[in-house]
Amino acid sequence: MSDEVRDSLIPYDEIVQDALRAVVGRVLRQIEGYDSLPGEHHFYITFKTQASGVSIPAHLIAKFPDEMTIVLQNRFWDLKVADDYFSVGLSFNQTPSILTIPYAAITAFVDPSVDFGLQFQVSDDDVVQPEPHDEADNDRPDIVSDDGSNVVTVDFGKRK
Repeated sequence: MSDEVRDSLIPYDEIVQDALRAVVGRVLRQIEGYDSLPGEHHFYITFKTQASGVSIPAHLIAKFPDEMTIVLQNRFWDLKVADDYFSVGLSFNQTPSILTIPYAAITAFVDPSVDFGLQFQVSDDDVVQPEPHDEADNDRPDIVSDDGSNVVTVDFGKRK
């Protein structure tokens, strides 16, 4: 057998990314119709704010021009789950907002209550490049990948 790595004509990395993003949709579908999560569950969902199909208020794009993390736990409403996106109502500084987020824009999904997490790559083709800016003060979940955790990172880089 050869040590040479061949270029694949089948986009395995995209297929796996899409399948794992479907996990996010399936989990969100489980809680659709509720306004809080059961037990200690809470979701950190990080997404590219400039990705194609993302619809969030302008003041949030100004504050988070590249990436933003939302938390679904106790106070959300109107969660609607579709095949390729979800929308949810959240409050930011006591201002109600509806966010629409395609699964393709998600970079991380974490439920720290059960040590579960997924990380994704977002295609550069799907992201509108923001203007240069200072680093945003996002609160991001710590994703720890110790042995035995449920964090799945998918990165199919080509070996040279």
